[in-house]
Amino acid sequence: MSRESSQTSTSPTPSPSTPLPTVRTLDKPEKLRDLLAEDRGDTCMPCRMIGASAFIGVGVYSYFSGRYQLRQQEEAIRKSRSLFGMRSRRLGISGIAGVLVGMGIWRLVA
Repeated sequence: MSRESSQTSTSPTPSPSTPLPTVRTLDKPEKLRDLLAEDRGDTCMPCRMIGASAFIGVGVYSYFSGRYQLRQQEEAIRKSRSLFGMRSRRLGISGIAGVLVGMGIWRLVA
């Protein structure tokens, strides 16, 4: 192996037409809005559809299975005289399911 071939650099050399950035410009942090705008276009439509359907599916499943399990345990819950009654438990199940469905819709459109 010759000495010349081992010292060849694979790093790109700046072209003479592009100026090098100054230390002052490199020291400034980038704006969050600019970074988010650049990052926004990374997901493809099939990825969005799969993610959205997963969130919506989990939300619908949690709503129906949670309400079913609540009906199955209603008598035991009422007898226990718990601080959290049926109304608050229904609200909790509906809230969690609503948030999951909302996340799915957000994933689809945002």
